[in-house]
Amino acid sequence: MNKFLRQMLPFGSLVLIICVLSALRPDSFLTIDNFLNVFRRSSMYGIIAIGMTSVIISAGIDLSVGSMMALCGMLGAAVMVGVGGADPHGMSLIAGTVAGVIAGTGCGFLNGLLITKLRLQPFIVTLGTMSFFRGIALVMKDGQPINVPSYKYLSEGALLHIPVSIIIFAVIIIAAGFILKYTRLGRYTYAIGSNREAAFHAGVNVDRNLVCIYTFTGFLVGIAAMIATSRTISAQPTAGLGAELDIIAAVVIGGASLAGGQGTVTGTIIGTFLISFLRNGCTLLGISTNAQLIVIGMIIVLAVAVDQLARAKTRTS
Repeated sequence: MNKFLRQMLPFGSLVLIICVLSALRPDSFLTIDNFLNVFRRSSMYGIIAIGMTSVIISAGIDLSVGSMMALCGMLGAAVMVGVGGADPHGMSLIAGTVAGVIAGTGCGFLNGLLITKLRLQPFIVTLGTMSFFRGIALVMKDGQPINVPSYKYLSEGALLHIPVSIIIFAVIIIAAGFILKYTRLGRYTYAIGSNREAAFHAGVNVDRNLVCIYTFTGFLVGIAAMIATSRTISAQPTAGLGAELDIIAAVVIGGASLAGGQGTVTGTIIGTFLISFLRNGCTLLGISTNAQLIVIGMIIVLAVAVDQLARAKTRTS
């Protein structure tokens, strides 16, 4: 498959979905409120997907992001309530937000440390921490949510009439795109994913860079977790359940290869919007959430199949 055509396929699919939904449900789909809702949802999972992009480019995977999201939200909300009482305000909200982001950063660092120091596969490590992080979130308050009624700014706040969550998303897109394209860490991420042994012999500190990649992903999960907490004005121990499916799907659909060494932030954003608009359209068309899982699963298989066919053609040409 032509490389340019392969890169344009996700964008073309996104445009097609928007056109079809515009024709089928113009009154409910083509509204500012609906698009803002899609963008807000995209901002949460899209932020995590950006981190997942760097992980997958490095030939890794992080299955723990959904559980990490729940844990960060619970810890952040616990700090808010602990500092500010049942209805926290002001500095207590800021303290909780910082605590949630730090928690995500720490979880990501732990993943990276376990992968590099124990020499375990990322799949195995993050499968274990997925259960570990979720368990802590559930144990914290016996499976009950932590309510923070005044924590609304990250969800409802706006600057120049643009929702704060979308602004944060845009800033992270620009920063992550710059890091991957123009910094040493970005170049090393591609090098490690393309050929880890070659990168090591070329002088790249593979372990240190992998820890940085997973820590960066955890940092982004922490930010997304606090946005999610603000949306529901409560921290849910079940938050992010199954989120890793949408996130990995967005990255793979956007052109990243599970074999590593390939992927872009732009592609991931297109993949994120494609998944979000697809789910939004299914909801507007009355398709159940369970049926949506079937559609998303089929798309993941198709995207991976296209990647494998493209690689096989490259090897034989």
